[in-house]
Amino acid sequence: MNPATTETVQARILVVDDHPFMRQGIVDFLNGEPDLTVCAESATAAQAQMEVLAKKPDLVIADLNLPDKPGLEMIRDLRALVPDLRVLVHSLHDENMYAQRAIRIGASGYVMKVEPPQKLLAAIRRILSGHISVSDPVSSRLIRGIEGPAGDGRGWVEDLTDREMEVFNLLGHGVATRVIAGQLSVTQKTVEAHRSNIKAKLKIKTAGALISYAARWVAAEGAAPKA
Repeated sequence: MNPATTETVQARILVVDDHPFMRQGIVDFLNGEPDLTVCAESATAAQAQMEVLAKKPDLVIADLNLPDKPGLEMIRDLRALVPDLRVLVHSLHDENMYAQRAIRIGASGYVMKVEPPQKLLAAIRRILSGHISVSDPVSSRLIRGIEGPAGDGRGWVEDLTDREMEVFNLLGHGVATRVIAGQLSVTQKTVEAHRSNIKAKLKIKTAGALISYAARWVAAEGAAPKA
């Protein structure tokens, strides 16, 4: 028998994560699988974009916390470059909060970093076979087309734009408007506009109530402030 006929076809994967230790662990784990190979890795959204064009991966595994651009924004950009690109989000952020947002902009799946490696592997193979991979509760909400329990506020937070989520997260960490403007490279007036939009979407009337709600959300979700 010709050995070439029995050779396993390996799916090519790009790993995007700004933490070297985490990224190397994922790379080593995936390269140990006979049907997978990491064709490239990157620590930034800009580098990921170049690697997608140069290496043409079958799947991108993407963190949401990147130093140069929010992960969700990167996914939009990558999908604009390669519309049929498959992306699996691998993040510390709560799946209940971010998975639906990621799927809506074109991701094919979501796995939290607290999950065991075998769950990441299962999600990769499910996505490569043409399916979406999320937890059962998130899948149920996607099927029903709803945002989650109306009483816990999660559905309203889901409706925030990526930039509004950044502002909301920073407010929850007690960051002042002036400092937020500097971190996001926008004017204070722009941050105030985002705050007004957030209050409207969350049905919150006062600035104090907004900050209190944001602080409780940060404490519950363990959301990290933008670097």
